[in-house]
Amino acid sequence: MTTTPRLQIESLSLSRGCRTVVRDVSLSVMPGELVALVGPNGAGKTSLIQAVCGLLKADAGRVRLEGADLVTLGPRDRAKALAYLPQDGTVAWNLPALEVVALGAVFLEPDGARARAMAALEEVEAGALADRGVAELSGGERARVLLARVLASEAGLILADEPVAGLDPEGQLLVLERVKARAAAGQTVVASLHDLSLAARFADRVITMDQGEVCADGPPVQALSPAILRDVFGLAGRWLEGEDGPVLTLKRL
Repeated sequence: MTTTPRLQIESLSLSRGCRTVVRDVSLSVMPGELVALVGPNGAGKTSLIQAVCGLLKADAGRVRLEGADLVTLGPRDRAKALAYLPQDGTVAWNLPALEVVALGAVFLEPDGARARAMAALEEVEAGALADRGVAELSGGERARVLLARVLASEAGLILADEPVAGLDPEGQLLVLERVKARAAAGQTVVASLHDLSLAARFADRVITMDQGEVCADGPPVQALSPAILRDVFGLAGRWLEGEDGPVLTLKRL
């Protein structure tokens, strides 16, 4: 039996003002994949993620979630199909962390939502923050709470825009280990990352974008080949064999 891609993007183009920021992008992401979306600043990564969420309207093309056209999905069905972790980690109200995370499980009864929220906080090693107001947390603590909110939703597709930005190394590893585990359990994760070494280490597949277009799509050793690293990022890169598999090393040209 053929598995339906969880996410299908077909010939998608979109503009911001008079500038085209995503140009004729087509790709599919299957259940259980952890896909890293990489590229220089301005490559179109955030715009593509926001178009998949329905936050930006495409000029052309379409997005399918679980086989259904995005434009046909109401807010409830869209929220069940995907969970979005934006790059901006602000929260408007100083709610207790547990209540913020419970918003991710909004389709459950209140007691069920709080139970799932507590489990998600424990999953990201932030259970002790449950009763603290999110405005009183450090940036790293708040990042864990917002990740927990996404995990509490249990949507089939997780879209994370720079989920490790601003985190210390331990926090970065925790975030990527948790989303990697969710992908291994059958969810699908698409995460934009600037750290190419982390993308190489954790992603099943890397999609490299440049100037709004996909210029490479495949396993990390292919999508981050020396030629791609040189032409897209202006870096010299080598793949070395490490204890746990290939390791990417980088330096400036």
